[in-house]
Amino acid sequence: MTEFLAEIIGTMILIIFGGGVVAGVVLKGSKAEGTGWVLITIAWGLGVTMGVYASGNVSGGHINPAVTLGFAAIGEFPWAKVPMYISAQIIGAFIGGVIVFLNYLPHWRATEDKGAKLAVFSTDPAIRSPFSNLVSEILGTFVLVMGLLFIGANDFTQGLNPAIVGLLIVAIGMSLGGTTGYAINPARDLGPRIAHALLPIPNKGGSDWSYSWVPILGPVLGGIYGAIFYKAIFLSEYSVAFWISSVIILAILILAARSELKEKPTKADNLEEKLS
Repeated sequence: MTEFLAEIIGTMILIIFGGGVVAGVVLKGSKAEGTGWVLITIAWGLGVTMGVYASGNVSGGHINPAVTLGFAAIGEFPWAKVPMYISAQIIGAFIGGVIVFLNYLPHWRATEDKGAKLAVFSTDPAIRSPFSNLVSEILGTFVLVMGLLFIGANDFTQGLNPAIVGLLIVAIGMSLGGTTGYAINPARDLGPRIAHALLPIPNKGGSDWSYSWVPILGPVLGGIYGAIFYKAIFLSEYSVAFWISSVIILAILILAARSELKEKPTKADNLEEKLS
């Protein structure tokens, strides 16, 4: 098997488990309907575990452009292979989305909620606020990539690493994922979102492309910074890229905090202003 095919299969498996559990929870008539967030986070963790088991021996089991870019940024992965890996990951995620669609065929028409149908394929924020949503994706992916490097720095029984990585995903989902649905993987969001746009899903509504940049840019920034931060702080290998990326991340954090924490006028304030 080639590295390209391994990344396709690994990412496809990730989406079959992850998108599949979301479909089971939110689509009408499913036996898992309404079972909730805990089930979703556990299945996503298992999806990552199985995706890494499927592809790890061949491609390293990245199954995530943020991981590929993060490792490349610190010299742990050749830049020449980055476009091939990312292309494979998006293709695999698209195929996974199609398979989930086929598995739940009778449930699409039974489900009236267009947002629920889209949620099977892509993420959306609990409270839509672009800078804050971006921060959530940056932080989640920062923790993911640093966590992967922590795991790689320790010795485990042979074959156990993917299971530990899966537990990391569960922990991120339960602790940080409630804000945006924790894409923490551009391919995980983009591939299935394209599938949603192209598939003949009954009464599906739009694919929310206006939000799609957040689960792409946030994980890319968080993944690269997580790797650079690890190398600087834990290995004492500082670089110009570390300082530049630190300034960029800090600026985004400040903008988000200022936007959310400043006093916003209430309806009563607006009425009083009109009357005065």
